[in-house]
Amino acid sequence: MNRLALFDCDGTLVDSQANICRAVEDTFALHRLDVPPRDMIRRIVGLSLVEAMQALLPDAEPARHHVLAADYKARFFEMRSTGALADEPLFDGIAEALDELEADGWLFGVATGKSDRGLAHILAAHGLTTRFITLQTADRHPSKPHPSMIEQAIAEAGAAPETTVMIGDTSYDMLMARAAGTRALGVGWGYHPPHELHAAGAHAVAREVPALGGLMTA
Repeated sequence: MNRLALFDCDGTLVDSQANICRAVEDTFALHRLDVPPRDMIRRIVGLSLVEAMQALLPDAEPARHHVLAADYKARFFEMRSTGALADEPLFDGIAEALDELEADGWLFGVATGKSDRGLAHILAAHGLTTRFITLQTADRHPSKPHPSMIEQAIAEAGAAPETTVMIGDTSYDMLMARAAGTRALGVGWGYHPPHELHAAGAHAVAREVPALGGLMTA
């Protein structure tokens, strides 16, 4: 069986919090809603958009969550098309870590709450499109922590749960990995602190990017 390293995107591969926070803030302002503090917005990164809006505005009707999600997508696309997006850099050391893992025989995939379009843009911007053999997004799956993304990635990569590692920065990633029966590897440079990753089932947490390679297996 192939070995599959399955990465979350926002908060794991790239630092995108400035754009996510701004798009949420603009969307809530458009609807004349109290704008959530950025600490709260960062907590919902990783969820699919409707579920994220549910978390930010739990007392609203479901229809409003869908409207907010659609307006967020429109705002983000507008920011991209007008050149208003802030840079979304790879975290320091990620490119080198990918080289190291690839040399060790790992195949790569992504499981993210982003859309197909958003993920394609990020990967192309960093010259990573051809390095990932399976891409799973919110466009085709239930929100994390449902295991659907991981299950499909495993099937496409010719891997197995026991040869797959889900690498992510949120408790949603860890819960998803546990539900799919894979190794759950948290990272300490994203949106949820290490103690929450452990509480959600992380087998290990890499505090810095260079530690990834040594934590891929038990």
